[in-house]
Amino acid sequence: MIKLSAVIITYNEERNIENCLQSLVNVADEIVVVDSFSTDKTKSICQQYNVKLVEQKFLGYIEQKNFALTQANYDHVISLDGDESLSEALQNSILELKTNWGFDGYYCNRLNNFCGQWIKHSDWYPNKKLRIFNKTKANWTGINPHDHIELNPNTSKTGHLKGDILHKTYQSYSEFNQKTEYFSTIAAKAYFDKGKKAPVWKIIFNPTWAFFKAYFSRLGFLDGFNGLVICIQTANITFLKYSKLRELYRNSKN
Repeated sequence: MIKLSAVIITYNEERNIENCLQSLVNVADEIVVVDSFSTDKTKSICQQYNVKLVEQKFLGYIEQKNFALTQANYDHVISLDGDESLSEALQNSILELKTNWGFDGYYCNRLNNFCGQWIKHSDWYPNKKLRIFNKTKANWTGINPHDHIELNPNTSKTGHLKGDILHKTYQSYSEFNQKTEYFSTIAAKAYFDKGKKAPVWKIIFNPTWAFFKAYFSRLGFLDGFNGLVICIQTANITFLKYSKLRELYRNSKN
Protein backbone atom coordinates (compact mmCIF):
# COMPACT_ATOMS: atom_id res chain seq x y z
CA MET A 1 0.00 0.00 0.00
CA ILE A 2 1.36 3.42 -0.94
CA LYS A 3 1.74 6.30 1.50
CA LEU A 4 -0.17 9.45 0.55
CA SER A 5 0.55 13.06 1.49
CA ALA A 6 -2.26 15.61 1.46
CA VAL A 7 -0.97 19.09 0.66
CA ILE A 8 -3.07 22.22 1.27
CA ILE A 9 -2.34 25.93 0.83
CA THR A 10 -4.30 28.36 3.00
CA TYR A 11 -4.87 31.99 3.83
CA ASN A 12 -7.73 32.99 6.16
CA GLU A 13 -9.71 29.80 5.60
CA GLU A 14 -11.34 29.46 9.04
CA ARG A 15 -14.72 29.06 7.32
CA ASN A 16 -13.69 25.95 5.39
CA ILE A 17 -10.44 24.41 6.59
CA GLU A 18 -12.01 22.05 9.15
CA ASN A 19 -14.20 20.39 6.51
CA CYS A 20 -11.10 19.99 4.37
CA LEU A 21 -9.07 18.37 7.16
CA GLN A 22 -11.90 16.11 8.31
CA SER A 23 -12.27 14.71 4.80
CA LEU A 24 -8.56 13.83 4.70
CA VAL A 25 -7.83 12.30 8.12
CA ASN A 26 -8.89 8.77 7.12
CA VAL A 27 -7.34 8.99 3.65
CA ALA A 28 -3.94 10.65 3.96
CA ASP A 29 -0.92 9.33 5.83
CA GLU A 30 0.33 12.89 6.23
CA ILE A 31 -1.37 16.29 6.00
CA VAL A 32 0.79 19.29 5.12
CA VAL A 33 -0.67 22.81 5.41
CA VAL A 34 1.28 25.72 3.93
CA ASP A 35 -0.25 28.87 5.35
CA SER A 36 0.43 32.43 4.18
CA PHE A 37 0.36 33.90 7.71
CA SER A 38 -3.42 33.85 8.17
CA THR A 39 -4.86 36.50 10.49
CA ASP A 40 -7.99 34.52 11.40
CA LYS A 41 -8.38 31.16 13.19
CA THR A 42 -6.98 29.02 10.36
CA LYS A 43 -3.74 28.20 12.18
CA SER A 44 -5.42 27.31 15.49
CA ILE A 45 -7.92 25.03 13.71
CA CYS A 46 -5.08 23.24 11.91
CA GLN A 47 -3.26 22.75 15.20
CA GLN A 48 -6.22 20.73 16.47
CA TYR A 49 -5.37 18.11 13.85
CA ASN A 50 -2.22 16.08 13.29
CA VAL A 51 -0.85 18.29 10.53
CA LYS A 52 2.55 19.57 9.51
CA LEU A 53 2.03 23.35 9.47
CA VAL A 54 4.47 25.47 7.46
CA GLU A 55 4.18 29.24 7.29
CA GLN A 56 5.34 30.75 4.01
CA LYS A 57 4.80 34.23 2.56
CA PHE A 58 2.51 33.95 -0.47
CA LEU A 59 4.63 33.45 -3.57
CA GLY A 60 1.84 33.34 -6.17
CA TYR A 61 -0.63 30.49 -6.67
CA ILE A 62 1.61 28.36 -8.88
CA GLU A 63 4.76 29.07 -6.90
CA GLN A 64 3.08 28.46 -3.53
CA LYS A 65 1.68 25.11 -4.61
CA ASN A 66 5.03 23.97 -5.99
CA PHE A 67 6.66 24.99 -2.72
CA ALA A 68 4.02 23.00 -0.83
CA LEU A 69 4.91 19.87 -2.81
CA THR A 70 8.50 20.12 -1.55
CA GLN A 71 7.18 19.89 2.02
CA ALA A 72 5.50 16.51 1.47
CA ASN A 73 7.37 13.44 2.71
CA TYR A 74 5.71 11.02 0.27
CA ASP A 75 5.83 11.01 -3.53
CA HIS A 76 2.12 10.29 -3.95
CA VAL A 77 0.14 13.44 -3.26
CA ILE A 78 -3.38 14.83 -3.13
CA SER A 79 -3.39 18.61 -3.48
CA LEU A 80 -6.30 20.72 -2.26
CA ASP A 81 -7.10 24.34 -1.52
CA GLY A 82 -8.36 25.25 1.93
CA ASP A 83 -11.92 25.68 0.69
CA GLU A 84 -12.04 22.20 -0.86
CA SER A 85 -12.84 18.81 0.65
CA LEU A 86 -13.40 15.24 -0.51
CA SER A 87 -16.85 13.73 -0.94
CA GLU A 88 -17.40 10.39 0.77
CA ALA A 89 -17.38 8.65 -2.62
CA LEU A 90 -14.03 10.23 -3.50
CA GLN A 91 -12.58 9.26 -0.12
CA ASN A 92 -13.52 5.64 -0.84
CA SER A 93 -12.02 5.84 -4.34
CA ILE A 94 -8.73 7.11 -2.91
CA LEU A 95 -8.61 4.38 -0.25
CA GLU A 96 -9.01 1.78 -3.00
CA LEU A 97 -6.40 3.58 -5.09
CA LYS A 98 -3.80 3.31 -2.34
CA THR A 99 -3.75 -0.47 -2.79
CA ASN A 100 -3.85 -0.35 -6.59
CA TRP A 101 -2.05 2.75 -7.91
CA GLY A 102 -1.76 2.32 -11.65
CA PHE A 103 -1.28 5.75 -13.25
CA ASP A 104 0.90 8.82 -12.81
CA GLY A 105 -2.04 11.03 -11.94
CA TYR A 106 -5.80 10.94 -11.41
CA TYR A 107 -8.53 13.39 -12.35
CA CYS A 108 -11.58 14.08 -10.18
CA ASN A 109 -14.69 16.12 -10.86
CA ARG A 110 -15.04 19.29 -8.77
CA LEU A 111 -18.51 20.28 -7.57
CA ASN A 112 -18.78 23.97 -6.68
CA ASN A 113 -21.09 25.47 -4.06
CA PHE A 114 -22.13 29.05 -4.82
CA CYS A 115 -24.28 30.99 -2.35
CA GLY A 116 -25.49 27.72 -0.81
CA GLN A 117 -26.34 26.06 -4.15
CA TRP A 118 -24.42 23.20 -5.73
CA ILE A 119 -23.85 24.21 -9.34
CA LYS A 120 -24.31 21.35 -11.81
CA HIS A 121 -23.76 23.06 -15.17
CA SER A 122 -21.92 25.82 -17.11
CA ASP A 123 -18.11 25.84 -16.81
CA TRP A 124 -18.46 24.88 -13.14
CA TYR A 125 -19.26 21.19 -13.51
CA PRO A 126 -17.82 18.65 -13.97
CA ASN A 127 -14.83 21.08 -13.72
CA LYS A 128 -12.36 18.17 -14.02
CA LYS A 129 -9.16 18.60 -11.97
CA LEU A 130 -5.96 16.57 -11.76
CA ARG A 131 -5.25 16.64 -8.03
CA ILE A 132 -3.91 13.19 -7.15
CA PHE A 133 -0.53 12.43 -8.64
CA ASN A 134 3.06 11.30 -8.28
CA LYS A 135 4.91 14.52 -7.47
CA THR A 136 8.16 13.23 -9.01
CA LYS A 137 6.42 13.33 -12.39
CA ALA A 138 4.45 16.57 -12.05
CA ASN A 139 4.54 20.26 -11.26
CA TRP A 140 2.12 23.16 -11.01
CA THR A 141 2.09 25.43 -14.05
CA GLY A 142 -0.25 27.73 -16.00
CA ILE A 143 -0.91 31.47 -15.78
CA ASN A 144 -1.81 32.85 -12.35
CA PRO A 145 -4.39 32.52 -10.95
CA HIS A 146 -5.35 29.66 -13.30
CA ASP A 147 -2.92 27.01 -12.10
CA HIS A 148 -2.99 23.36 -13.07
CA ILE A 149 -0.88 20.24 -12.64
CA GLU A 150 1.17 19.23 -15.64
CA LEU A 151 2.55 15.72 -15.80
CA ASN A 152 5.69 14.86 -17.71
CA PRO A 153 4.66 14.86 -21.39
CA ASN A 154 4.63 11.77 -23.60
CA THR A 155 5.33 9.23 -20.83
CA SER A 156 2.63 9.97 -18.25
CA LYS A 157 -0.76 8.25 -18.05
CA THR A 158 -3.85 9.40 -16.16
CA GLY A 159 -7.01 7.87 -14.74
CA HIS A 160 -10.28 9.22 -13.35
CA LEU A 161 -11.72 8.61 -9.88
CA LYS A 162 -15.36 8.40 -8.83
CA GLY A 163 -16.59 11.07 -6.44
CA ASP A 164 -16.21 14.83 -6.27
CA ILE A 165 -13.94 17.46 -4.82
CA LEU A 166 -16.40 19.68 -2.95
CA HIS A 167 -15.51 23.33 -3.42
CA LYS A 168 -17.09 25.95 -1.16
CA THR A 169 -16.64 28.91 -3.43
CA TYR A 170 -18.23 32.37 -3.08
CA GLN A 171 -21.03 32.54 -0.54
CA SER A 172 -22.29 36.03 -1.41
CA TYR A 173 -22.63 38.10 -4.57
CA SER A 174 -20.44 40.86 -3.11
CA GLU A 175 -17.67 38.32 -2.42
CA PHE A 176 -17.97 37.12 -6.01
CA ASN A 177 -17.62 40.69 -7.28
CA GLN A 178 -14.56 41.32 -5.14
CA LYS A 179 -12.84 38.13 -6.27
CA THR A 180 -13.67 38.87 -9.91
CA GLU A 181 -11.82 42.17 -9.57
CA TYR A 182 -8.94 40.51 -7.73
CA PHE A 183 -8.47 37.56 -10.10
CA SER A 184 -8.86 39.65 -13.26
CA THR A 185 -6.06 41.93 -12.03
CA ILE A 186 -3.75 38.97 -11.35
CA ALA A 187 -4.57 37.43 -14.74
CA ALA A 188 -3.96 40.70 -16.59
CA LYS A 189 -0.54 41.09 -14.95
CA ALA A 190 0.36 37.47 -15.76
CA TYR A 191 -0.70 37.97 -19.40
CA PHE A 192 1.32 41.19 -19.58
CA ASP A 193 4.43 39.45 -18.23
CA LYS A 194 4.04 36.76 -20.91
CA GLY A 195 3.64 39.33 -23.68
CA LYS A 196 0.02 38.51 -24.50
CA LYS A 197 -1.91 41.25 -26.31
CA ALA A 198 -5.36 42.78 -25.83
CA PRO A 199 -6.74 43.95 -29.19
CA VAL A 200 -10.23 45.47 -29.15
CA TRP A 201 -11.73 42.44 -30.89
CA LYS A 202 -10.68 40.21 -27.97
CA ILE A 203 -12.26 42.59 -25.46
CA ILE A 204 -15.54 42.33 -27.38
CA PHE A 205 -15.55 38.77 -28.70
CA ASN A 206 -13.99 36.73 -25.87
CA PRO A 207 -16.46 37.79 -23.13
CA THR A 208 -19.40 37.29 -25.49
CA TRP A 209 -18.26 33.80 -26.39
CA ALA A 210 -17.51 32.99 -22.73
CA PHE A 211 -21.11 33.80 -21.76
CA PHE A 212 -22.66 31.96 -24.71
CA LYS A 213 -20.58 28.84 -24.11
CA ALA A 214 -21.28 28.73 -20.35
CA TYR A 215 -24.97 29.69 -20.41
CA PHE A 216 -26.20 27.92 -23.54
CA SER A 217 -23.69 25.31 -24.72
CA ARG A 218 -22.95 24.08 -21.20
CA LEU A 219 -26.50 24.54 -19.93
CA GLY A 220 -25.80 27.15 -17.27
CA PHE A 221 -29.43 28.27 -17.49
CA LEU A 222 -30.45 25.03 -15.75
CA ASP A 223 -28.92 26.37 -12.51
CA GLY A 224 -31.50 29.14 -12.37
CA PHE A 225 -30.70 32.67 -11.24
CA ASN A 226 -27.34 31.72 -9.75
CA GLY A 227 -26.45 30.07 -13.03
CA LEU A 228 -27.15 33.36 -14.78
CA VAL A 229 -25.02 35.27 -12.26
CA ILE A 230 -22.12 32.87 -12.74
CA CYS A 231 -22.26 33.06 -16.53
CA ILE A 232 -22.42 36.86 -16.49
CA GLN A 233 -19.39 36.96 -14.20
CA THR A 234 -17.61 34.47 -16.46
CA ALA A 235 -17.98 37.02 -19.24
CA ASN A 236 -17.16 39.91 -16.92
CA ILE A 237 -13.88 38.50 -15.65
CA THR A 238 -12.81 37.89 -19.26
CA PHE A 239 -13.75 41.48 -20.16
CA LEU A 240 -11.91 42.90 -17.14
CA LYS A 241 -8.82 40.77 -17.75
CA TYR A 242 -8.33 42.05 -21.29
CA SER A 243 -9.34 45.61 -20.43
CA LYS A 244 -6.79 45.72 -17.60
CA LEU A 245 -4.18 44.13 -19.86
CA ARG A 246 -4.76 46.87 -22.43
CA GLU A 247 -4.41 49.44 -19.66
CA LEU A 248 -1.09 47.94 -18.56
CA TYR A 249 0.30 48.33 -22.09
CA ARG A 250 -0.95 51.92 -22.26
CA ASN A 251 0.66 52.76 -18.91
CA SER A 252 3.93 51.09 -19.88
CA LYS A 253 4.23 53.37 -22.91
CA ASN A 254 3.71 56.43 -20.75
